[in-house]
Amino acid sequence: MTQYCVDCVVPSSSAIPLTFNGAGVCSGCLGARERADIDWDARKDMFLELVEPYRNPNGYDCIIPVSGGKDSYYQVHLVKEVCGLNPLLVTYNGNNYTGVGLENVQNMREVFGADHIFFTPSIDTLVKLNRIGFKLMGDMNWHAHAGIFVYPARVAVEKHIPLMFWGEHGFRDIGGMGSYTDMVEMTDEYLYDSCLHGYDWGDMVGTGLEPRDLLPWQYPSVAERQEVGMRGIFMSNYFKWEANEHGQMVVDRYGFKPYPGEFERTHRKMSNLDDMHENGVHDYMKYIKFGYGRATDHCCKDIRAGIMSREEAIEIVRARDHIKPRDLYRWLDYVGMKESKFEEIANTFRNPSVWNKQGLTWTKDNLWDAVTMPKEKVRKRTYSPWTEDISYTKGT
Repeated sequence: MTQYCVDCVVPSSSAIPLTFNGAGVCSGCLGARERADIDWDARKDMFLELVEPYRNPNGYDCIIPVSGGKDSYYQVHLVKEVCGLNPLLVTYNGNNYTGVGLENVQNMREVFGADHIFFTPSIDTLVKLNRIGFKLMGDMNWHAHAGIFVYPARVAVEKHIPLMFWGEHGFRDIGGMGSYTDMVEMTDEYLYDSCLHGYDWGDMVGTGLEPRDLLPWQYPSVAERQEVGMRGIFMSNYFKWEANEHGQMVVDRYGFKPYPGEFERTHRKMSNLDDMHENGVHDYMKYIKFGYGRATDHCCKDIRAGIMSREEAIEIVRARDHIKPRDLYRWLDYVGMKESKFEEIANTFRNPSVWNKQGLTWTKDNLWDAVTMPKEKVRKRTYSPWTEDISYTKGT
């Protein structure tokens, strides 16, 4: 049976590696406890000492890969406004921005007065990579995961800017990988195994794409990176990373706009606005593969932040995780695929340790099947459908 953390709602089938201690608490929750005990003022001093040698009076001090999301705003705020560095912002555009997401990335460039490279690959190539990623690994957004990590590194080499800043270390933030005392930086192993799911651009060759079509996803060689002295720093090592706090700050101070309606698969309105499918069909595939989705992830973070009870989280997960989102039909039209073919391929990625098939129905263990919640602890929430227009024009 699937094991669930007794503090949050993460399952043992987690897509991100985690463990449980003898009391049934997951490593993600234990990592959040560790983060609460860190002297963040001392960490900020460490950060200022680290970046001092990289200050360049004649150019850019660093590169910040940005999507225009709340975390991007916070990164630029810390780097430019708090630490006084001159960053070059670099955006990989996967052609799936929500309307408000596109507004945010444009506003970010203006409110910070920063130079900004906004890169859009060939739309025909993006469509092919959507199809290839879905068929190969059940992830139509692989191109976007690869693009945001690889393309800024190519810019760093091209422009000889050694220092690059990432936000939080995702696997540690969600799953508790490693310790905050490790001060981990971006490595080839983390990039390929975790960010790119063990695949590389070469795996896409021969499927209607050639190496010259895939230049934006070709990571610079070791020799190229060594020549520049490229270094990737996770800012969550040096600054407390709490999205609910810095998300509200960037709304109030910089005019960041949350999603104007409701997402179908999560209660949060500030996350993944750069890609309409990230909270939708891409996350639905996560549910198909691992038996849970973004509502679970976001609830776990909110529980660890102390702003949501486990009982509330269970109700949100019960209401959200299973929903087949309507942006699926935009994606099917985008790539030219029938829904029946999507279902056929999607079902091949179901984890057999999670899912059981009874006739034509797939079933799994659910946390609420074994939990009885006192009604007085559950705050009722109203759910409405996604209201933003998800129409699109190919090539824009």
